[in-house]
Formats: sequence, C-alpha cells, structure tokens
Amino acid sequence: MGSLDFEMAPIAPGSVTLHDARRKVRRTVALEAFEIGVYPVTQEQLGELLGVSASAPRRPVADVTWQRAIRFCNAASEWEGLAPAYAFDGEDVRWDATSDGYRLPTEAEWEFACRAGSTGPQYGLLGDIAWTAADGVSTPQEVGGRMPNLNGLFDTLGNVWEWCWDLLDPARYGEYRVFRGGGFADDAWSVRASARRGGAPRMHHEDVGFRMARGGFDDPDEAQGWSAAADRERAVDDGPTPFGWTPRR
Repeated sequence: MGSLDFEMAPIAPGSVTLHDARRKVRRTVALEAFEIGVYPVTQEQLGELLGVSASAPRRPVADVTWQRAIRFCNAASEWEGLAPAYAFDGEDVRWDATSDGYRLPTEAEWEFACRAGSTGPQYGLLGDIAWTAADGVSTPQEVGGRMPNLNGLFDTLGNVWEWCWDLLDPARYGEYRVFRGGGFADDAWSVRASARRGGAPRMHHEDVGFRMARGGFDDPDEAQGWSAAADRERAVDDGPTPFGWTPRR
C-alpha cells in the first residue's frame, strides 16, 4: 500500500437493517454498489495530502475531526482529478450524492460493508479481527494487523472508530455525526457492527479516524440510506431519550 494508494474494495448491492435506539425504529436500507477503503486512512496518507507530520505512518489517523475527514476526502478527489463530493458554506457541508469523488460512507454503507454477510455482532472472533481493550494497547495499531472480513476489509471493528456521513440524532444532538466500529480501548460490547456513537463535527477523539468510500448516485440529496429530507424530519422529533444515552457536551 503506497502512501497515496487509496486501495478500495468493490461492494455489491444488497440490504442492511439499521436500528435507531432512541426512537426504537428499525429500517431496512437497499444499497446500490459502491466502493470502500480496504483500510482506514493512515497517518502517512493524511500527512502526504494535507502536509502534516506522521509520527506512525502505518497507523490509522486518529484524533481527527469530522470536518478534517471531509476536507481530506475532497483533497483526495482533487489529487486524482475527480469531482469533489462536498461543498462548504461556512460550517455547513453539503454532499452532492451524484459525485463519484471520495467521501465518507453513509452509516448504512459502513455497516453493510463491515458485516460482509454476517448476522452476529462481530464477523469473527474479536481476538482475530480487532484491536480492543483485551489487547492492553494504549494507541491505535498499524492497519492490516488482524484478519479481514469477507469483503477484504481490515480494521472495520476495533483499532479506531470511523466517522460516517450521517447525523447521529439531530433532534437530541444537533449536528453530531456518527462514528462506528469501536476502538482499541473499548470492551467487546462496543466493538460490534451495530454499535454507534457520535460527536460534533469539530470534536476530536484519540480513538476516532475514518475510511473513505466512493460511488455516485442519481439524486444529489438522497443516497444509500441517507436523505436531506429525512435529516430535516428527524431534527424535529421529540421522542424520549433512551436510558444511558450520552448527553451532548
């Protein structure tokens, strides 16, 4: 894997069922074919493209904000001569879903790619596939050090959580964005294909990174389980807060 070799895996069409804990809603999302990174973006790749230092080149990027992840995706598109997926208006970001440039996966894409046909909480034994609290490590580990899933993707569970495009729960958390997959410091309960957390677009966490996706679609405001209209609808929901839900900071 060269420093700017964004190795992508093709993901065939399919469907995935997502669970919204607060609203107690399950929905099944039909997905068109797309591509997703074989590995999370590494420190070396971020350094090469954005001109920042990489203390551990083969480790996944961590402590990176959602905003920086979005800007990296645009920079990667421009590097390869692709139309950038994102447009900016101050702090507001708009995804043009017709663009075939690099972008963050939607939450549905991420879970579908992670599961790789599995139906359990993990796609294999955690000790074989993921870096977690059981390993006693204090930092993210080099990408590709554990077994991949059946899509050929490494580190979708454990090592670092991964930012997605989607809003976490706009009625309760405003602009918070989803991250998925669990990290190196998490116990098995959090390192599951269905586990979801989130943070504000300018928050950074020592165990949150990202991997890129690609795929353009017909509607600029709707694709792969996400739509701008659904975001607006979810923002006015006033249902109950589930037990244990982390308050906004």
